[in-house]
Amino acid sequence: MFNALIQNATQNGTELLTDGESVEKTLSIIELIKSGGPAGQIIILLLFVLLIVASYIYFERIFAIKAASKIDTNFMNQIKDHVTNGKIDSAQVLCAQVNSPVSRLINKGITRIGKPLEDINTAIENAGRLEVYGLEKNVSVLATISGAAPMIGFLGTVIGMILSIFEIANAGGQIDIKLLADGLYTAMTTTVAGLIVGIVGYIAYNHLVVRTNKVIHQMEANSVEFLDLLNEPI
Repeated sequence: MFNALIQNATQNGTELLTDGESVEKTLSIIELIKSGGPAGQIIILLLFVLLIVASYIYFERIFAIKAASKIDTNFMNQIKDHVTNGKIDSAQVLCAQVNSPVSRLINKGITRIGKPLEDINTAIENAGRLEVYGLEKNVSVLATISGAAPMIGFLGTVIGMILSIFEIANAGGQIDIKLLADGLYTAMTTTVAGLIVGIVGYIAYNHLVVRTNKVIHQMEANSVEFLDLLNEPI
C-alpha cells in the first residue's frame, strides 16, 4: 500500500516535470530570413547577389593571375642567348610561345632593338601599364562590394528598427511582440549578412592585390634584366 502511494507520487511528479519543461526552440537560417519580412528578404537577396559576384570575380582573377605568373626559369637565359647571337626572330618566336605578361613585355622590347635605350624602356613601360590593367580587371568592383555590403546591411538594420519603432508607436498600449520581433529580425539578419559579405570581399580583394603585386614585381625584374642585357658592351 505504501509502495503504491510512492510510485503514484513519483509518476505524478514526473508528469508535472515533463509538462513544465521548456521546449528548446531552434531557428534555421531560412526561417530567420523569412522572419525578417519583405524588406529584410530584399536586402538579403541583394547581399547574396553581391556575394555571388564577388566570388566569381575572385576565382576568375585568381586563375588568371596564377596563369600569368607561370614562366620558365630558363626563359631569360634563352632570350639572352638569342639576342646575343643576333637571332631576333627566334627570340620573338620564343616570346610568342610562352605568351605571358613577362614575355609580352620582352617581346615589345625586342621589336624596338636598334633604337635608343630610352625609347625601348618607354615602350616596355607602356606595355607594362596595359598588362597591369589587364591583371587588375574587375578588382575595383570587388573593393566596392567589400565596402558597400556592410552599409547595405546597416541599411537593413535601420529599416528594421524603424519598423519596430513604428509598431511600438501604433500599439495603443498593447505591443504585438510578433510584429516587433519581425523588425528586430530584419535589423539583425541584414547586419550579419552585410558583414559576412563585406569580410569575404575584403579578404578576397587584399589577396588579389598581393598576388597581382607579385606578378608586377616579376615583370619589373625581367624588364630590368632585359634592359641590362641591351646595355652590355658588345
